[in-house]
Amino acid sequence: MTAPIVLLAEALAPTTVDALGPQADVRHCDGSDRARLLAAVRDADALLVRSATRVDAEVLAAAPRLKVVGRAGVGLDNVDLEAATRAGVTVVNAPASNSVTAAELACGLIISVARHIPQANASLKGGQWQRSRYTGVELADKTLGVIGAGRIGRLVAHRMRAFGMQLIAHDPYLTASQAAETGARLVTLDELLTTSDFITVHLPRTAETTGLIGHDELRRVKPGVRIVNAARGGIVDEQALAAALIEGRVAAAGLDVFATEPCTDSPLFALDNVVSTPHLGASTVEAQDRAGTTVAHSVRRALAGELVPDAVNLHLGAPLAEVTRFLPLAADLGRVFTALAGGQPPADLDVEVHGPITRHDVTALERGVLTGMLAGADGRRVTLVNASLIARDRIDAIRFVTSSESAAHTDQIILRGTLPDGRAIAVSGTLSGPRNIRKLTGIADYDIDLEITDRMLFLQYKDVPGMIGTIGRILGEAGVNIAVMQVARITEGGDAAVALTVDSVISPGLLQTIGEVVRPAWAHFVDLTADG
Repeated sequence: MTAPIVLLAEALAPTTVDALGPQADVRHCDGSDRARLLAAVRDADALLVRSATRVDAEVLAAAPRLKVVGRAGVGLDNVDLEAATRAGVTVVNAPASNSVTAAELACGLIISVARHIPQANASLKGGQWQRSRYTGVELADKTLGVIGAGRIGRLVAHRMRAFGMQLIAHDPYLTASQAAETGARLVTLDELLTTSDFITVHLPRTAETTGLIGHDELRRVKPGVRIVNAARGGIVDEQALAAALIEGRVAAAGLDVFATEPCTDSPLFALDNVVSTPHLGASTVEAQDRAGTTVAHSVRRALAGELVPDAVNLHLGAPLAEVTRFLPLAADLGRVFTALAGGQPPADLDVEVHGPITRHDVTALERGVLTGMLAGADGRRVTLVNASLIARDRIDAIRFVTSSESAAHTDQIILRGTLPDGRAIAVSGTLSGPRNIRKLTGIADYDIDLEITDRMLFLQYKDVPGMIGTIGRILGEAGVNIAVMQVARITEGGDAAVALTVDSVISPGLLQTIGEVVRPAWAHFVDLTADG
C-alpha cells in the first residue's frame, strides 16, 4: 500500500510531523510560491497550511488526489471552503489550539496601552529618561467592554477580572446567564461603546463584522477609551481609528491584526499612542505545537477514511461511535441501490432509519447513503463533504425518516426510491452481531439475509424448477465461484429473487448470457471494489 503524501506548505512545529506518523510520506514546499505550490499539490493526499498559503479553487483543481486540507490554526480566511466542499475535500482546523495564547496577548496589549510599556522601553533604550511622559492609567475599577464573548473573549474577561476591572460584554449569540458566568453584564453595542474605558475585540471577520467599529461608532465612544484588536483585521476600521486617535477621542490602541497582511505601512504606525505587533496572537511554542498536532490527528483520520466529525465543512456535530459504525452499511446500501437502478439516480428517494439507534442524531447516515449512491456521479469524487450538494443536482426530492420501531431487526436502514421511468427500487440492511457484519435484509419486495461482500449478483426470474441449477451451471462454466446464495419468493409459482455473493467479477458478457438463458425480469451485478 502506497503511503499517503502529506504536503506541508509552511513551516510547522516538529511535533506536527511526528503526529502524522511514520506511515505518511511528508513533503515540503513554499506555499507562498504559487507555481511551486500548484506543482507540488498534484500528488498530495493531504495539504497542511498556516495562514500564508492561499488554498483556493485553482489549488483544489490542481490536486485530484487531495482528500483533506488542514489549517494549523483557527482562522480560515485563506481557505476557500465553498470550493473545497464542491470538490469533496475535508477541511479541518484547530479552533481551540491558540485560545489561551491569543487571550494572553490581548491582555498584554490591554496592559501595554494602559501603561505605555513599549513606548517607554523604546525611549529608555534610546537614551532618554522620561517618567512623566509615560504616565498611564490603572486598570482597577475601569470598565472593560468585550465585543465577542466566545472562547477567547471569555478567557480575556476571566483574566482581566483579576485586575479588578468591571466587565461588560456584547455578543448577539450569548445569553445573559452565559455572560454572568464570566462576571460580565450583557449590553448592547451602543452601551458598550459609550461606557467602556477599554474595549477589546474578539470576533471572526465576516461580512457582518467587517467595519463594525467605524467612524460612526468611534464618535460615540467614551472619551479617552483605549481599544485593543487581537482578533481579525478590518473589524476596526483603521482609517477611522487613526482619525480618532489623532483627535484624542481614543487615548490609545493596541493592534495585533490588520485589514491587509502583511502590513508594514500604516498611518497608525506613525502614532506614539499605538502599540502594534505583527499578528502574534497564535505565536507561542505551545500554541503552535497544539495547532499542528491537533490538525495532524484529524488529517490522519481523514486519510484513513474515518469520519472527522469536527471538520469545518462537514457540519455533523459530533456523531457517536454508535452512529458512525453504521456509515459503511449506509454507503454499501447506496451502491447496491444504484446498481439495481441501472446506474441512474432516482427521481425521489426516502432514506429511513429504524430502531433504537434513532435515539441519537442519525442525520449523518443520510449522507452516508448518498456517498455510495452517487459514487462517481458525473466523474466527480463523492464524499460525506459534498454528497448532499451533488444530490441536490441529481435527485428531485430526498426525505429522511426515522422511527424508534423496527419490524424485523433491531436497527435497520431502508432505501426506497422511484426512477424517472416510474420503476420503484428498494433495498434494506442492518448490522449483525458483535463484529457489526453488514447484511442485506431486503431487495425490492423480497426478504433476504445476506452478508454484504465485494461482489454480489441479484436476479429476479420466474419461479420454475431448475432455475437455481441453471444459474449455478452458467457461473461454474465461466469459472465464477458462488460463495453464498439466498433465494426468496413471495408466492409459490410467481416470481423469485436470488442474491449471490461471488468470488470474482461477472463480466457484462456473462451477465448477458445469464439473461438469455434465465430471462430474468432484472439482473444486476454489484462490485463494491469498483470506482464509482
